[in-house]
Amino acid sequence: MTQTKVLGNPGNIQIAIAQINCTVGDLEGNAEKIFRASERAARAGADIVVTPELALVGYPPEDLLLRPSLYARTEQALGELAERLAAFAGLHVLIGHPERVEALRYNSVSVVADGRVIGVYRKHDLPNYDVFDEQRYFTFDHRPLVFEVKGVRFGVNICEDTWFRYAPAAARAAGAQVLLVPNGSPYHMHKAGQRQDVMRANVSSAQLALVYANLVGGQDELVFDGGSFVLSSAGELCAQLPQFEEAVTLIEFAGGEPLRGPVAQPLGVEEEVYRALVLGVGDYLGKNGFPGAIIGLSGGVDSALTLAVAVDALGAGRVRAIMMPSPYTAEMSWVDARAMAARLGVQYDEIGIEPMTDAFRGALAGQFAGLAEDATEENIQARVRGTLLMALSNKTGRIVLTTGNKSEMATGYCTLYGDMAGGFAVIKDILKTQVYELCSWRNASRGFRLAEVIPQRILTRPPSAELRPNQTDQDALPPYEILDGIIRNYMEEERSASDIVALGYPEEEVRRVVRLIRVNEYKRRQAPVGIRVTHRAFGRDWRYPITNRFQE
Repeated sequence: MTQTKVLGNPGNIQIAIAQINCTVGDLEGNAEKIFRASERAARAGADIVVTPELALVGYPPEDLLLRPSLYARTEQALGELAERLAAFAGLHVLIGHPERVEALRYNSVSVVADGRVIGVYRKHDLPNYDVFDEQRYFTFDHRPLVFEVKGVRFGVNICEDTWFRYAPAAARAAGAQVLLVPNGSPYHMHKAGQRQDVMRANVSSAQLALVYANLVGGQDELVFDGGSFVLSSAGELCAQLPQFEEAVTLIEFAGGEPLRGPVAQPLGVEEEVYRALVLGVGDYLGKNGFPGAIIGLSGGVDSALTLAVAVDALGAGRVRAIMMPSPYTAEMSWVDARAMAARLGVQYDEIGIEPMTDAFRGALAGQFAGLAEDATEENIQARVRGTLLMALSNKTGRIVLTTGNKSEMATGYCTLYGDMAGGFAVIKDILKTQVYELCSWRNASRGFRLAEVIPQRILTRPPSAELRPNQTDQDALPPYEILDGIIRNYMEEERSASDIVALGYPEEEVRRVVRLIRVNEYKRRQAPVGIRVTHRAFGRDWRYPITNRFQE
């Protein structure tokens, strides 16, 4: 965790942003994180510490919020934490937590000072779109909260409140000069700039300076990127914390305006996405206690990217690669898989699948008599591989990381209980064209211990599942540039098929891809959870019925 200490005028106010990585349900661990961050901030001269949304229980707690015992334990943990924080006289700490008042539940922030809660703010705007479902759990509250430190009046909002004008305006009307905002804002591409634009529109327009404290870390399919920031009342960016890492940073305020603080360099989109994947994998395995990961390494681009992410997240010693060749596996696939495993230093093994696929085919020969070979025989190979990987997972306790991308998930170009078998889908929300972009970025990056980890031939050869002779992906799918454009427009931008055709995409391909998306919903419902990096991912964001006859 990085820490920035700012020494300034003793009459000014020092506000610390505690950008911390909390774990859902770990009240004791989260309380300790809040205490340690507050301790560091207090020693550096902080007057106020702002922690993320629902930091005490982690975000999002989902249906844990329906358990009555959660509120009793949260109240106890908050009281104990307040007593410990009394050691830092005069320090005001904003702590997010769920709260139950009689029959009503709230998404709340308590302001703690000198061992007691001096005020509680309850969230007004409850998001109920994309990955959010807060109206299922919480009741809104319309009352502002303002408290004073060294003659400056501070208002409190929570995350979604600042995406609309009511709550900031209510804080301003109650006398606030600075708005303190705990956030649990999940990452997707281009989100960082969007946050600042919205804050300027809704907070700066109310002539309020802003302290935006965001969560960092992975929680199931969500990744929180941090990137906390401070804006002046005129909307000027005065401080920016780094993305995808914990940090405690102090920003000095003179009156109600921030002075210039550290501004982290913005990341390019490929680095953002890659670091989101690394953080998501590291936290999923770490927070759930898996000792390591197993990956089926094919010599293709998808498994190459998955392996690189896993090693960067976990270290080579916790990752094992298994190559499972068939008679259709090209020699270059063997060579490239071995080369990549050697570059990364992971344990690498080869298990040929021909004897097992022959056994399956022999057992089914009578049933298949007189029937032509088709995708059935191809799928047997994939399912043999899935069985082997899951057996190794059972024996070692390591989780299988699947290697399917978003283009495949959309069109059903994947095999149930085969290449879809596993516990966590690393690149589930990455279109095939972006897989190549991320691989190229990773090879050129100097931000990791090893560079050029993916053999160049993996990036230049035609993609193939290698389940029959001379097979390429384009035997069954449109070129990926066309396919991914159709998927992006239909799924992420919610354009109709006719609108996509009007953009210049071939009508026949648009109709085919839209149909594939529709009829493969049953597969996606059985896919492992995977990391979300777009604003519309398969999973929380995508809730279409499997049984569905609607057609546009």
